[in-house]
Amino acid sequence: MSDNYDVGAAELKELAGKLNDLLRIRTLPIGMKQFETLEEMQQVPGLRMPAEGRKHTTCQLVTQSRMAGFTLGVTAVNVRGQSNCSGVMGIDMPDEGTLSGEHMTGVWFENQEAAKAHQDGMTRQVYGKFVGTVCSPLRSGRLDPPDIVLFYGTPGQIILFVNGLQWKRYKRYDMSITGESACSDSWGKALRTKETSISIPCYAERRYGGVADDELLIAMPPDEFARGIEGLEALSKNGLRYPIPPYGAHADPSEGMGKSYG
Repeated sequence: MSDNYDVGAAELKELAGKLNDLLRIRTLPIGMKQFETLEEMQQVPGLRMPAEGRKHTTCQLVTQSRMAGFTLGVTAVNVRGQSNCSGVMGIDMPDEGTLSGEHMTGVWFENQEAAKAHQDGMTRQVYGKFVGTVCSPLRSGRLDPPDIVLFYGTPGQIILFVNGLQWKRYKRYDMSITGESACSDSWGKALRTKETSISIPCYAERRYGGVADDELLIAMPPDEFARGIEGLEALSKNGLRYPIPPYGAHADPSEGMGKSYG
C-alpha cells in the first residue's frame, strides 16, 4: 500500500476484515456519508429509514448500524428536531433554546453562561448543504466511498490504531472533549474538518446509544483508515499486537524490551 490511498467501497470492505483480525473490535466498523438531495440518498442499496413518526438520537442510529448491521438513512424528520443531534450533522438548525444553552442550564451546567459556552464550543457540520446522512457497515460496501469511517474500541485498541496511523507519517493526534454532546468531537468534527477525531463518548451515547463503559470512538476519512491498517500490519510484524499481553509490574522489563529494541 502506497502513500496515495484511493479507497473505495471494495477496498474498505477488505480493510474492515483486516481491522477485525488485528484489533478484534466488538462491533462493526461503519461508514457515514452525507447527501445533498433525498433522491441521491435513496439510491443507496438496501437503505432503511426509521418508521414514520419515530424520532432517534444520532447515537442510536449509529449503534443500529454498528451492532445490527443496518444501512440506515436519516433526515431531519427522523432525528430529534432542532437539537444538537441533527445540528451536529448539519441536517437541521438547532433551535434558540439549544444554541443559547437554555435546555442544558440546571441539567449539565450550573448557569446559562457555562451552558452557552458549551454550545459555542461545539463542532457542527455546515448547515444548509445536506438533507440527510447514511450509516452503513463497511462490510456491506454500500457507500462508495463514505465521507468518514468510524469504529468503537477499548482504549488499548484505539491507541494501537493511532500507533498504526503514526507508523509511516508521524503526526500528533489530540482528543477534544466537549463533555455532553460528544458526537461533536467524533463524527461532527470528522465530517466538518475531514481529520481524524478521537472522543470519549458522553452520557447520552451510553444511555441511549448503548455505548459500553470501556469504549472510545475514532472517526476519520477513508484514506486515514487505510493508513492506520497499513501501520497496524507493520506493527504486528514487529510483535506489537492486540491484545497487549501484560508483562507484569514487578518483572524486570529488560527481556521484554530487548525483543523490540535490541
